Amino acid sequence: MKKRVVVAMSGGVDSSVTAALLQEQGYEVVGMTMQIWDYSSYTDQHGETFGSCCSLDDVYDARRVAEQLGIPFYVINFERQFQQQVIDRFCDDYLAGLTPNPCVLCNQVLKFELLMRKARELEADFLATGHYAQIIADVDGGYALHKGIDRDKDQSYFLFTLTAEQMAQVRFPLGGMTKEEVRAHAARFNLRVAEKAESQDICFVPDGDYVRFLEEERQLDDCAGPIVHVTGQVLGQHQGYYRYTVGQRKGLGIGWREPLYVIRIDAAEKRVIVGEKQHLLCAQMIVGNCVWSMTPPQQPFASACRIRYRQQEQPVQVVPLADQRVKVIFSTPQAGVTPGQAAVFYQGDRVLGGGWIQ
Repeated sequence: MKKRVVVAMSGGVDSSVTAALLQEQGYEVVGMTMQIWDYSSYTDQHGETFGSCCSLDDVYDARRVAEQLGIPFYVINFERQFQQQVIDRFCDDYLAGLTPNPCVLCNQVLKFELLMRKARELEADFLATGHYAQIIADVDGGYALHKGIDRDKDQSYFLFTLTAEQMAQVRFPLGGMTKEEVRAHAARFNLRVAEKAESQDICFVPDGDYVRFLEEERQLDDCAGPIVHVTGQVLGQHQGYYRYTVGQRKGLGIGWREPLYVIRIDAAEKRVIVGEKQHLLCAQMIVGNCVWSMTPPQQPFASACRIRYRQQEQPVQVVPLADQRVKVIFSTPQAGVTPGQAAVFYQGDRVLGGGWIQ
């Protein structure tokens, strides 16, 4: 009997090739697309939507690919869950002075919890996605998350929350391929989306203007305050602390003898703290709500840590604390350590775990 696999189809080339490859390998493939956002308010005068993932056009593309492959296809409406679990958290984090990473939450909650549950309801053996990452069996029979072969596309950073139970039921067919090889497969299968461009922006901020998005989602009438130098000197006023992120240089509107950067956001006092570049350097950080693909550590250990998606991992010492927290000590002080972002720990290509910079 064929194994049944539900493929999370976004309408892009990666998930489409994933479905085609698994069908070619003999799986019984079912396509499933998440409807998570209403794009009706994000159209221009000609009715065209801004380019982003998860739009209605993407749903149509996914359906057409499913028809081309001759596989069942379902659209699951997760708009309410996406609003509660991702968008509300995104807004709350910005208003708390953090810089959120909604893609990690979307993968954790929408794909590998809710969509996995739908796959089980269809009696599927596996859930597959087009992520560039690998799940590799351990010698003890467990599973570990590893980087994708294509280092420019590796998405393991966004997947650190995967549990051992989930990894046993998840498939990443593209993890051992480069993007060029995936495009070649799309052409070989003659998929309608073979030349489709990739989406880069946050899906629910399709025009990239997160400030406008926040102001439309929330009432933000009382967020103005001072711009303060790290020495305590008030340099000016801002019209909303949520408009700034750690490391930001442009748009401060302050004349100073050296370039100034945002060093910290004090949401409670509505202060934006700025300073020269050297003040961005951070020797250590606290990471909370940690999850581990190994036994949770009890003793300090050496690792490599990535604090941004595109950053090269940096050598660190990880010191376990109470309440799912760790102290992370950098071998070389790092710039742009941003509360609210994910910190992911690696040993070579293997993901050991991760958490959220506090």
